[in-house]
Amino acid sequence: MIGFAFAATVINYLDRQALSVVGPMLRENFGMSNEAFGYVISAFMLAYTISNGLSGPMIDRLGTRLGYAICMAVWSTAGMLHALATGAWSLAGFRFLLGMGEAGNWPAAIKVVSEWFPASERALACGIFNSGAAIGAIIAPPLMAWLALTFGWQSAFVIVGLTGYLWLVGWWFVYRTPAHVQAEVAAPPPPALKLLRTRFVAVLTLSKVFLDPAWYFYIFWFPQYLRSVHGFDLAKIGLTAWIPFVTADLGNLVGGWLTGHLLRRGWPSNRARKTVTAIFALLMTAGIPAAFVSNVWLAIALVSVATFGYTGYNTNTLAFPADVFPKNMVGSIWGLASMGAGFGGMVANSLSGRLIDQYGYVPVFVGAGVLPLIALSLILFALGPLAPHPDFKAQADKPA
Repeated sequence: MIGFAFAATVINYLDRQALSVVGPMLRENFGMSNEAFGYVISAFMLAYTISNGLSGPMIDRLGTRLGYAICMAVWSTAGMLHALATGAWSLAGFRFLLGMGEAGNWPAAIKVVSEWFPASERALACGIFNSGAAIGAIIAPPLMAWLALTFGWQSAFVIVGLTGYLWLVGWWFVYRTPAHVQAEVAAPPPPALKLLRTRFVAVLTLSKVFLDPAWYFYIFWFPQYLRSVHGFDLAKIGLTAWIPFVTADLGNLVGGWLTGHLLRRGWPSNRARKTVTAIFALLMTAGIPAAFVSNVWLAIALVSVATFGYTGYNTNTLAFPADVFPKNMVGSIWGLASMGAGFGGMVANSLSGRLIDQYGYVPVFVGAGVLPLIALSLILFALGPLAPHPDFKAQADKPA
């Protein structure tokens, strides 16, 4: 079951990263500036922000099987429509549709984890499915560059979109909710606004405003950085832009394993998850010196440390909601939290385009290293304990 969530996340990032890889080609074809490209990215982030607040509650109400299927169908169709883009406006419109569909992946995948895994295994399970993002980002540069150079940039969007429909067939006929959690999962979730009023959800959402812009900078702008600052062409981008996402993939697994290791040694969940989160947040500061080095391979290495830190951090926060709330609410909670990620990414990408046009990449790299420390401070000092919420009745984990 976690394999389905992993595969969906790979497809999600292939769809998302296709634009990052072929972006230099499209910018030349459509005559887009860095600022205009930033607005195209922000169209995705705007839709992503809005849809997170809708898709999480939708998945909680419709169930994991149907909710996940709807999201996959929407974003796969939107990804294929990119092939029809004729300029910045149409490209932004298709990015908006893509963001509306892709937002549902994480609330749905977290519901898969909450339904199938006990607390001691959730961080690693989240790391496994979330590593699909890094795998997708690893595969995307060489695959999309090859497709674009061989068959034209339109093929990169069409072929990846079709893989989503293949996933849909398998998912629809295989997925089921475990019998021992069906009653809890089927219970109607509370209104999203009621959840957002809790300190846990409000602080988790705010922390994502500061954390995720760093990740979006690396996935959307790093290929542009290699081209603009170091003179890489599309073929060379395809050969190198995947490197930071190998370490990101490792961060998912190491972050999940380390938390599980501490839990098995008797650490309380609150202490284990927050300690590991802090360690990986500090690693994200490696993005700061990356702005000042002239050697491209050293810059890639420092960015790789930062992406390792991001995924190790994020894997643990993915497991937070199920520690505090019942299983019928976790999709809504992560959807609300991801609205913070979308809002932060939308604002940051618009600012990134302007800053890069006026001042170069240095201030954006510095921001990518500093903002995660603000997010960490919120997690450590404002979130509250990772323990069952007193206002929401949760059933104890039962063996599968």
